[in-house]
Amino acid sequence: MDDNHDDARGFLAEQPAMPLGKAKAVEEKPHYLGHRDRLRERFVSAGHSALPDYELLELLLFRLIPRSDTKPIAKALLARFGTLAEVLGAPVNLLQEVKGIGPAVALDLKIIAAAAQRMVLSDLKGREVLSSWTQVLAYCKTAMAFEEREQFRILFLDKKNAIIADEVQQTGTVDHTPVYPREVIRRALELSATAIILVHNHPSGDPTPSRADIDMTKEIVESGKRLGIAVHDHIIIGKKGHASMKGLLLI
Repeated sequence: MDDNHDDARGFLAEQPAMPLGKAKAVEEKPHYLGHRDRLRERFVSAGHSALPDYELLELLLFRLIPRSDTKPIAKALLARFGTLAEVLGAPVNLLQEVKGIGPAVALDLKIIAAAAQRMVLSDLKGREVLSSWTQVLAYCKTAMAFEEREQFRILFLDKKNAIIADEVQQTGTVDHTPVYPREVIRRALELSATAIILVHNHPSGDPTPSRADIDMTKEIVESGKRLGIAVHDHIIIGKKGHASMKGLLLI
């Protein structure tokens, strides 16, 4: 048999097969791995402000969901809740209604939200809050705006109007929280607070004070006056804004 025939036979012969495991790894290499690297590089080079909400949320989900394409999950979360803040503020049970979000990931998102709240509060500690009002409002919105039930929160202040403590005193229903003025003042005395800021949320989203809100606030103001405890304001937090009773001349 001549050389040309041998060459043809060699050409047509079955080529050695790639090892099965190696071929499978090449075939199944996830398409999103390069995207993850590029997104991380953009974050490092340009900072978070260069990324829209869904991409920043993707970065969070990379670690929480290591073996899935997180872009559609991030977009589904934002479609369901609206903003990154609303995603982090959403309750665990509602987060799990989004495809791709299981109990562990939902809990991790709430841990991230708690860390963000703690960071904002830490920035306020030791500062005169009346001169840091924007940060106070930002903290209250982060902590309460997206809660499903009403919470009544108190910021206790020292004589320099710095925060001594931040406490949720009561948690109620979707439209009511029982508040006991005597308990508010008693706790202020226990902490040696000389002033307080009252805060509660309206899960409906509308921060307009109700008649009950106004009456309860006035009762706390009067009780505090007798014991030298000032009520600087009562802030009502909604999803899209806030109301200040002092700003509305209600106290």
